[in-house]
Parts: sequence; C-alpha cells; structure tokens
Amino acid sequence: MDKGFIQVYTGNGKGKTTAALGLSLRAVCAGKKVFFAQFIKGRKYSELDAGNYLKGLQIKQYGGGRFFKEPTDEDIRQANEGLKECEQILASAEYDLVVLDEINVALHYKLFPLERVLKMLDHKNERTEVVLTGRYAPQELIDKADLVTEMKEIKHYYTKGVKARKGIEK
Repeated sequence: MDKGFIQVYTGNGKGKTTAALGLSLRAVCAGKKVFFAQFIKGRKYSELDAGNYLKGLQIKQYGGGRFFKEPTDEDIRQANEGLKECEQILASAEYDLVVLDEINVALHYKLFPLERVLKMLDHKNERTEVVLTGRYAPQELIDKADLVTEMKEIKHYYTKGVKARKGIEK
C-alpha cells in the first residue's frame, strides 16, 4: 500500500469488531501483517486464537474485562500500557494494518486523552492502515478519519434474552 488510511467503525449496532476482523482476514490473506489491539476487553474471545491459524496476525488485549460505571486504576494502567505499545507499532513500518478495537469506548471512559490518540495518528507510518472501533467515536476522530462507518442497531436478538454465543458474539 502506498498510503494507509484511517478508518472508524462506530455506532450502537453489532458488527464493529466483526468488520475489523473481516478486514484483518482479508489483509492477512493478501500477505499483509496485522496487529489487532483490543482495549478494555480481557475475556477469552474466539478471535484470540486466530493467530494460531493465520500467520501474520497478532491479537493482544489491553484490559481486564468489562466495567460498567467507573474504570479502576488497573483499567487505566492497562489501557495506557496498550496505547504506548500501539504508538510504537503505528510509528514503525512493521505492520500493514493496525486495529485499535474498542478504543472509542476507552476514550469515552477517559482511560487516556483524545489528544494523545490524535497525536499518535499524526505520527503513524504513512503506509499503515489503521482502524479504530467502538461506539462513542468522538467528533474529532470522525473528522480526522478518511472512512467512517456507523453501525446502527435496527433489531437484535439479545432483547429477547439471547446470550452471547461462542463463535458469533464471543
């Protein structure tokens, strides 16, 4: 790729992480290297095993799980540790695609400042494509992006009590 663009997948609908995983699959199958950072998430999701099947894909989590009210000091520490590593990765030319999964939610909960993320994007390698996922994408990030997709929930089976299913939602 001559130029890497900035993509944002946001909104209240299901599919943001799934879309980023699909793009990652496409990139790996085209011979590209992908780094997939998951902020906030700390649980075992099926995609964590993808690197065992797909050479060129690395997935790493920077979180202890889910929180619903206030992040803990440990949540903030893990998120900042992850962001520091992602800053280095984005500045290098090591990966063709870098996914920052749930970074918008991390920003919403103020795990790190928006200005730091914007600066990181300013200093990314010009050939690296970057995808930022999660609901609550701030307007400044939307303005900076080259592509923005909003997932809108129309209908979802969880409203009927269906729990997250292995291989589909987790």
